[in-house]
Amino acid sequence: MRGLTMPEEGEHLPAPQTEREEMGELIGRLSGTEDLDNATRGKMLARLARLLSDNARRAGTGGLRGGRWLGEVFADIAPRIPIRDLETLRRHHPGLSTQALADELTRTAVNATTAVGAAGGALAAVQFTAPPLLLTAPAQIVAETLVVAAIETKLIAELHEVHGVQVQGGTAQRAMVHVTAWAKQRGVNPLETGSLSAGLGSAAKTALRKRLLRTMGRHMTTLGPFLTGAVAGGTLNRAATKKLAEKVRDDLARFGGAKGLDRDARRPPEHRPAELPPPGPPPAD
Repeated sequence: MRGLTMPEEGEHLPAPQTEREEMGELIGRLSGTEDLDNATRGKMLARLARLLSDNARRAGTGGLRGGRWLGEVFADIAPRIPIRDLETLRRHHPGLSTQALADELTRTAVNATTAVGAAGGALAAVQFTAPPLLLTAPAQIVAETLVVAAIETKLIAELHEVHGVQVQGGTAQRAMVHVTAWAKQRGVNPLETGSLSAGLGSAAKTALRKRLLRTMGRHMTTLGPFLTGAVAGGTLNRAATKKLAEKVRDDLARFGGAKGLDRDARRPPEHRPAELPPPGPPPAD
C-alpha cells in the first residue's frame, strides 16, 4: 500500500495547479450527489490517494507534522465542494417539509460516509504510533478522511440553507465558514461575533487540523487487528455523521427562522410542550 513516506526537508515545492484542481474535482464528485457504484468509488479514491501522496512529498516532513499540510489541502479544496442552495434542494426533493428535507440530507450524508468508511475497513492492517499520524498513514486513509470531511461539510452547509441560516459572501468565503463549523462540529450562529468571518484565523486552523487528525485516527482504528473489515469502517462513520447532524440541527433550530417549530417537531409526541387552552371569558363582577 502506498504510504506518505516523505523526502528530506528542503523539497517543499508548491503543488502543480492542475494536481490541486484534480484533487478538488475528485473530492467534489465523491462528496456530491452522483450515484457511484463501489468500483467507481474505489478507483476515484485510489486516484485521489496517488495525488495526495505526490502532493505530500512536496510538503516534506515538516509540513506534515501536526496536520498543517492536511488542513491546508482541505481548506484549498473546500470551495470546490458542491453546495446546493435552498431553491436547488427544493427542486431535487419536491414536496418535503423542512424537517423531512433535513432528514433526507442527513440520510444521504450518512450513507455516503458509511460507503467511504466501508472502503477503509477493507484495507490491510497498518501499524501506527502516536500523533502526528500523517507520517505513517497510508495515502488511501488520508484520501478517505478528506472525502468524509467534504461530505460532512456539504451536509452542514445544506442544513443551514434548509433552516434559513444563510451564510453571506462568495463561494470561498462561505466555504471557510462551513469548514470552521465542521471543525467545531456546530452550527453557525449569525448573531455571534466572528462566526461569519471569511477566513480561517489561527484558532480555526488549529481546530481544523485537530478535527482532521481525529477523523483520520477514526479511520485507522478500523484497520487494527480487533476491528477490521468493511462493516467496522462503515459503522464508525455512520455513527459520527449522525451525531454531527444532530448537533448541527439542534443549533440551527435555535438560530434559524423556524427554531421553535423545528426543535419541537423532532421530539416524540409525548415530550412536546402541551398547548395551552385558549383564554376563557373574564370572570363576572
